[in-house]
Amino acid sequence: MTYASNSLSRREFVAASAICLADLTAQAEEDLRVIDIHQHTKYEGRTDDELIAHQRKMGVSKTILLPGGFKPTPMLTVGDNATCANLAQNHPKECVYFANELPDIPTTREVLEKYLKMGALGIGEQKFHVDCDSPHMRLVAEIAREHRVPVLMHFQHETFNLHIERFHTMLEKFPTVNFIGHAQTWWANIDRNCDQAILYPTGKLAPGGIADRLLSDYPNMYGDLSARSGLNSMLRDEDQARDFLRRHQNKLMFGSDCTDKLGEGDKCLGAQILAAVRRLAPDVKIQRKIFHQNAMRIIKVKS
Repeated sequence: MTYASNSLSRREFVAASAICLADLTAQAEEDLRVIDIHQHTKYEGRTDDELIAHQRKMGVSKTILLPGGFKPTPMLTVGDNATCANLAQNHPKECVYFANELPDIPTTREVLEKYLKMGALGIGEQKFHVDCDSPHMRLVAEIAREHRVPVLMHFQHETFNLHIERFHTMLEKFPTVNFIGHAQTWWANIDRNCDQAILYPTGKLAPGGIADRLLSDYPNMYGDLSARSGLNSMLRDEDQARDFLRRHQNKLMFGSDCTDKLGEGDKCLGAQILAAVRRLAPDVKIQRKIFHQNAMRIIKVKS
């Protein structure tokens, strides 16, 4: 009797151990997920099938699709709200989307709210020729506040979301809205000695620039590492990049924003950004935050 009982106990122990091991393996795999917060449909003519193949090749588990407005933005050939919503509907396990519209037209609220009510998780990328603290951007922030979604903004000197030096006023006026900074002028301004006219600065940098301070001082400011500007911010001064990624590990999110069809190698920006983060932030806990945990927390995306 005792023997049978002990044998059963051992069998139960082995079975329980196998279940625990399977659970731990699943959790480890889950922790390696990658959420890409910055991709576009119809990007420079890339098809939906090519985009999905690209993301799978990069190892992305969930992609956030960012539409343009009804009027094409100069230097941005991408799909609109409908193309993003349609692709997300056709690939619900792999894609979600934001809503977007020009901020200075009569139908801004109508269009944004239409797609937010359909399931869009945020607004952006806002890439339009307005002051970053203008009444137009305040309207966008008000809509975001009402729907409890973030706003992703493209800062580019004298071109899009002008006067980044005044953006702190928006963060103060809308403390419950999460803003995500992106693009050339955002990433150039991690340097305290930033020359605003230089969009892709090189060489050593001094911490304490506008973007660095906004990330440090405001709980509702975050950063999107996508595009050549995000990659350049890490590669121009790798010693500072290591410190920057460590200091802002709770504020940064992976994005690709690349137009290629490859999804790997040195001709794919997304693959290069992933490699740079893995090399400059070797701590797996930091990688998990940047690659998926921060996006899940800030944008409420599920993966």
